[in-house]
Amino acid sequence: MATSKLHSQQSADEAILAKLGYKQELRRAFTPLEMFGVAFSYIGVASSIASVLFYAMPNGGPVAMVWGWAFSLFFIMCIGLAMAELASSAPTSGGLYYWTHSLASPRCRNFLSWIVGYANTIQNITGVASVDWACAVQITAAVSIATNQTYATTNEELYGIFAALVLSQTVIVSLGTKFLARLQTLYMFLNVCLCLIIIIALPAATPLEYRNTASFALGGFTNLNGWPSGLAFIFSLTAPLWTIGGYDCSVHMSEEAANADVAIPWAIINSIIVSGIMGWGGWNDANIALILMELSYPGINVALAFCMGTDVSAILNSPTGQPMAQILYNSLGQKGALAVWSLIVIAQYMMGSNNLLVSSRQTFAFSRDGALPFSRYLYRINRYTKTPVNTVWFDAILILAIGLLAFAGSQAIDAVFTISITASYISYITPITTRFVFKNNFKPGPFYLGKLSFPVAAIAVSWMVFMNVIFFFPTTPQTNAQEMNYTVVVLGGFMSLAIFWYYCPVYGGVHWFNGPVSNIAQAVSGEQGEEDSVSEKIDKRDTVLSVSSIDV
Repeated sequence: MATSKLHSQQSADEAILAKLGYKQELRRAFTPLEMFGVAFSYIGVASSIASVLFYAMPNGGPVAMVWGWAFSLFFIMCIGLAMAELASSAPTSGGLYYWTHSLASPRCRNFLSWIVGYANTIQNITGVASVDWACAVQITAAVSIATNQTYATTNEELYGIFAALVLSQTVIVSLGTKFLARLQTLYMFLNVCLCLIIIIALPAATPLEYRNTASFALGGFTNLNGWPSGLAFIFSLTAPLWTIGGYDCSVHMSEEAANADVAIPWAIINSIIVSGIMGWGGWNDANIALILMELSYPGINVALAFCMGTDVSAILNSPTGQPMAQILYNSLGQKGALAVWSLIVIAQYMMGSNNLLVSSRQTFAFSRDGALPFSRYLYRINRYTKTPVNTVWFDAILILAIGLLAFAGSQAIDAVFTISITASYISYITPITTRFVFKNNFKPGPFYLGKLSFPVAAIAVSWMVFMNVIFFFPTTPQTNAQEMNYTVVVLGGFMSLAIFWYYCPVYGGVHWFNGPVSNIAQAVSGEQGEEDSVSEKIDKRDTVLSVSSIDV
């Protein structure tokens, strides 16, 4: 009976995908819980907070850490809800650019789909780069703790660690779908345990001199960067927005998920709920997202605010280079801090692995529609693993190239962190907006907000537009060419190249890109997953595109 039910669900998933124009090529091995694991591990609450705490602490201190996080959750949830509706309506790995093309006006849908696809590609690749660079920094912080803060790293050492992380993750993500799916349970378990360890151990072990009063932990405001207090608080919101981001991560796994039109939207929503509560503070509920534990706890940011001491400047300027590592060092001592920090590094590594997994699936979908350079070679499924191994290694090469920005200066590599957010907001805003701006035949899926759809979407889009502007500001009001925020420059460069590639004479996408290309009619009988079969599909598709190019 269970086998029959499984086959029935697989058939239903394949039928939904067929309506979207695609044949089932990847194995649907991810259960709904494992899809939640992908999204939850992608966020990586504890390790992400450790990576971006330096955004919040100088721009509000405890107030920003505690109340800035809580304030942001409402807007983060609005983005997640708007995204979940689209994911439930059309669960495909192409996700954002597919939705844009299907909902926009025929006059502009090809261009908008192209822009969203490239913004989404940039978002995912820079996302992996930022996570792995942060992991490399965290590893050097661990060495600093182990040597009683006498170790100082170099860019060459950091890049070497970064490259080793990327290459090892590439090998893991190149493995079979079933293995990657089962791995999510381990990732999820370790992330939850890490959060609980920090939440429980930190308050219990912190010496009296570092324990803060409730008035300081919940109301102390520290402004070290020189912006007006209100603006400084707004800048601190970049920390929770970077931590709880990547709402589209589970979307790109749609074609490997069982019951995708239900599992994907709930993975988005539940990962936000769990991450929000664990990162901030509160009581868990009977929500499906909170199935992991039935207990109450303060969140990580609340625990840090109560156990960090009052000298914020000393924490920010510590020899470890990582504020959270210094807080752990002060509270737990060398051995205790090293043990907990090692778990944070492992969680960050798992986060980077899942980021690369998601990125490779989006690249696969975009190359399936012929939009990326070398699409002919990227749109292939390995005959042994039945996964798109070529796109995994393609993304890895680009990630390694982006890491070289570190040699241009700290501001250049810091821009990679914010590009992953600003590019994602470009790719999120467009499909959410096109749903309501243009006349289309949007058909809701099982997850639908009804009359709340428009106000939720309006809040989400307005918030993302506003925060995208904030992400372009420099760290301090007194800046120079060396210390300015280069996010707008790097992101503008990437997007300019994408636009140039679209309008390039003769060869540009404007001559041949027609949005998502159905591969159902091009299916070849026999072994659908074999590389040779996929190559034949590409040949046939390219012929169609060539004819379209001539017609244009």
